Amino acid sequence: MKRKIILGIVCGMAAINGFAADEAIFTCRVGDFTVHLLVENQGQGNPSILLGASKDALNRYIPGGTYRSEVNTVLVRGPDRTLLIDTGFGGRIFDHLKTLGVDPGQVDAVLLTHMHGDHIGGLQKGGNAMFPRASVYLAQQEKAYWTETAANHGAVAALAPYGSRVHTFLPKAIGAGEELFPGVRAIAAFGHTPGHTIYQIESNGQKLLVWGDLMHVEDIQFPLPAVSVSYDTDPQAAGIVRKQILDYAAQNRIPIAGMHLRYPAAGGVTADGAGYRFSPLN
Repeated sequence: MKRKIILGIVCGMAAINGFAADEAIFTCRVGDFTVHLLVENQGQGNPSILLGASKDALNRYIPGGTYRSEVNTVLVRGPDRTLLIDTGFGGRIFDHLKTLGVDPGQVDAVLLTHMHGDHIGGLQKGGNAMFPRASVYLAQQEKAYWTETAANHGAVAALAPYGSRVHTFLPKAIGAGEELFPGVRAIAAFGHTPGHTIYQIESNGQKLLVWGDLMHVEDIQFPLPAVSVSYDTDPQAAGIVRKQILDYAAQNRIPIAGMHLRYPAAGGVTADGAGYRFSPLN
């Protein structure tokens, strides 16, 4: 296993299911937590989803007219519980868990950043809970929007098998956060969806922000954080909160991990003029 230390976090990589060693699972040690970033899907993205990007900006940051798109999930193993942050489409995640020696029945809780299909697809199959012992946690605003206001059938079906094991919370502002478990805080990052939530993992003075869909196209959204995407429920709010979280991560030297960042999908953020620079682990 290749290993590297960034901002106090020890990381490494492993191969799985035909992926090259730099394309499958990336592992970070955050104090007493072991965090595995799992690649669920890879492909090519179309910059037509970008909002507010000028032609000059597109030519500068996405000169080939396409970019590598990725969907990731995150497994967090602590001293007394195993947590999963999002479930992807529900495909490779189960192979990844098997390779890591984790049975779905060993997952204690699934923490959802939001309820888009590429984050809840692995919750259920055929009406059965794919994580039979797990409780599911999500922001109260997110559950209300997708199961009541927007009445999305996929969201309703994803939660249905978990019944009373579905728990909601009210995420708090960056710097505070709602502590769901010791060392795991839920932080409000509304904009991409009405209840989009990021999770801060903290142990022994080390931290990692798992920021969900705060960003989709890293090539342009790090240098130009005001650029949003058509998937954002509120593009303006998404741009504002993206800037806030980037400021927080850069100023406090907290590494970040994202569900649409390219493998290894984790690294450090530094201010760079009006924008930011991302230093991925390698």
